[in-house]
Amino acid sequence: MTVPAMERLVRAARDTRGYVAAWRAAHPDGKVLGVMPMNFPRELAHAAGLLPVIVPDDQEPVTEGRALLPEFYCGFTRNLADQVATGRLDLYDAVFMADHCIQLVGAADVARQLQPETPVFFGMLATSLSDAWAGQKVAEMMNTFREEVEALSGSKVTDESLRASIAAYNADRRALRQIFDERTAGSTAWAPTELQDLVASAMVMDPVEHLALLELARAEKVGQPRDERVRVHLSGHMCHAPRRELLQVIEDSGALVVDDDLWTGRRFLSTDVDEVLEPMEAIGHWYTSRNGNLPCPTRVQHDADWDTWLVESTERSGAEAVIHLMPKFCEPHMLLYPELRKRLDAEGIAQLLIETEHEGIPLEAFRTRVEALVERVLRKRPAYA
Repeated sequence: MTVPAMERLVRAARDTRGYVAAWRAAHPDGKVLGVMPMNFPRELAHAAGLLPVIVPDDQEPVTEGRALLPEFYCGFTRNLADQVATGRLDLYDAVFMADHCIQLVGAADVARQLQPETPVFFGMLATSLSDAWAGQKVAEMMNTFREEVEALSGSKVTDESLRASIAAYNADRRALRQIFDERTAGSTAWAPTELQDLVASAMVMDPVEHLALLELARAEKVGQPRDERVRVHLSGHMCHAPRRELLQVIEDSGALVVDDDLWTGRRFLSTDVDEVLEPMEAIGHWYTSRNGNLPCPTRVQHDADWDTWLVESTERSGAEAVIHLMPKFCEPHMLLYPELRKRLDAEGIAQLLIETEHEGIPLEAFRTRVEALVERVLRKRPAYA
């Protein structure tokens, strides 16, 4: 019996180990590279014949990992430490990361300590993107990444193979963006949990295989007219996926998610790699330009502000409110949140902050707060005037 495309994507999104095992069976000599979010260029690893998998928060309870990182580290990094401690990270032949968060560096150090046989490479990318020297330093690090994946795979990354990988990932990102744009326009109904699974599966799967399934899943989806629920924008969760039950509660409370800047959402698919430039130059340009497309508080760029982007995004999507999903102890988001709140207040955009945790989230309390936001927005509509 043929398994529907969407079901296969959901399986890959929620069972990384199962997908990797199937890939290894089909590629007995292949190696799997664990990639930490958010800035490592997977195109380089793919061009070397590796399967680059963005290591997910597997949403399992943190047990042994509690003794390895402080409690004030975010749930994602503590979950990564727990994956190492319990052997759940052993499916990767190596772990690579590009700097953006000191807590993530701590999780990588745990991997180095507990799995010394697994290579862990930490590449420091420039974070101050407005400086004149940023482009050169980024190019140097991208060349180092290229050398590291070549050493791991035993294969050269040729310009031809890199161009092919760039084209494959771009095609997959474009297809995902089309689905997100259709969701925003109201021409197709996708639940936020479904879109999360589409993106999470893209983080795991080979891009050619993922694109083929994505196109089938889109064809299987029946378009529905826009309904009258309160249109909201989800903002935050820059490293890992919000818990699916929380996303379900948001929509069950009368909110319709029309756009987002989540990592398992628009943030992941915001920027393509330029297929006109020389491939290595294009990889560096991808990194230095993506912050302009969707700003991140871990980068510094004078002409890119998350608060401005957020206001403009709500105007494009017609969102009536913003729900901030902030993981507990996420320092970059915590530091920038006051600016976001002040700007949205100035623009008269309703908003709600929900602080999330890796486990033990109070769903019914969240439901009450979302329902209150929905009621507040409805009272502003002309029918209530």
